Amino acid sequence: MLTVKNIYKKFDNKDYYADYDISFEAHDGEVIGVVGPNGAGKTTLLRMLGGILSPTSGNISFDGLDYLNNEIDIKKNIGYLSENTQIYKSLTPYELLDLCLDIYNIDSKSKDKKIKEILKKLRIEKLMNERIEHLSTGQSQKVNIARLLIHNPKYYILDEVTNGLDIISSEIISNFVKEEKKNGKVIIYSTHHMEEIENICDKLLILKEGRVIENDTVKNILKKTKKSNLREAFFEIIGGDVL
Repeated sequence: MLTVKNIYKKFDNKDYYADYDISFEAHDGEVIGVVGPNGAGKTTLLRMLGGILSPTSGNISFDGLDYLNNEIDIKKNIGYLSENTQIYKSLTPYELLDLCLDIYNIDSKSKDKKIKEILKKLRIEKLMNERIEHLSTGQSQKVNIARLLIHNPKYYILDEVTNGLDIISSEIISNFVKEEKKNGKVIIYSTHHMEEIENICDKLLILKEGRVIENDTVKNILKKTKKSNLREAFFEIIGGDVL
């Protein structure tokens, strides 16, 4: 379980908090959506969850372990991906996954089989020997997803991972999230696409100006706002008309 308690984040060059008193829990086998207008603090929050940034105050724990005393062990169990995550373009997908297996000290005896199984799962096995620099945006993002799967993490932190992807590539990623949910993984999923939230998320955090203004199930949010879809409910809660 992921537990976030009273997280604050203030950057030295800013006179305001990027994130202010954020608390929530994400249980095993649960997908938590994170949405909000631009500048709401979504990416800052996800970077703190992934250990890229440290909170100014507050606590983040994974199965009872906090970053202060268990940073390496926690990060070994996290798969972090954003729309801007870069991978080595001079490598092939096969070479990249082979490198990741070495980094995570995963048994090399079944290395070839494991890599091919993951690439097949994401429907890019035919591209395994193509240089990543020659792949499309969607194909490269699938390689990034393959990179996440290689060490079988319990926690996934996904920040706008379907931006710029076609509908088929987006669906593959949605199916990946659903499957990992069935496997008991904890998934934090940030997106501007409300239909994705409705399709895959159990609960939703809505952020505005660094604060959580809604934390509930999608079903309850629709019920409370008396809206037929999450997009309309979001605008009702945010009180504006621009994502």
